[in-house]
Amino acid sequence: MGGSGSKSKGFWPFSGSSSSDDPAKDGNEQTLSRFKSFQGATPFVFTRRSSMFFDEDGDLAHEFYEETVVTKNGRKKAKLKRIQKNLTPQGIIKLEHPCIHVDFPIVICEA
Repeated sequence: MGGSGSKSKGFWPFSGSSSSDDPAKDGNEQTLSRFKSFQGATPFVFTRRSSMFFDEDGDLAHEFYEETVVTKNGRKKAKLKRIQKNLTPQGIIKLEHPCIHVDFPIVICEA
């Protein structure tokens, strides 16, 4: 029933060291050195890859469909056929508001 966190040692950058083979290096020093190595990167994400596409006419959408007429047993029926060819991805887009990166190792909360 518990949470889905990682139980492996050394994964969380702010967990103390449980090894007693080196008494000079305690958990606080190890935590500080791990944090310093992450400080060069920013915790914010400013861009993302878009999931939308441009078609031949320049329209922008997630999916494109074409209406086709199918004759079955003498009856005409309209069906939608998904278009997957000749689509160009929108690419990288800038976010309006920066988000915090998923792998940022600090828990941010308001008390």
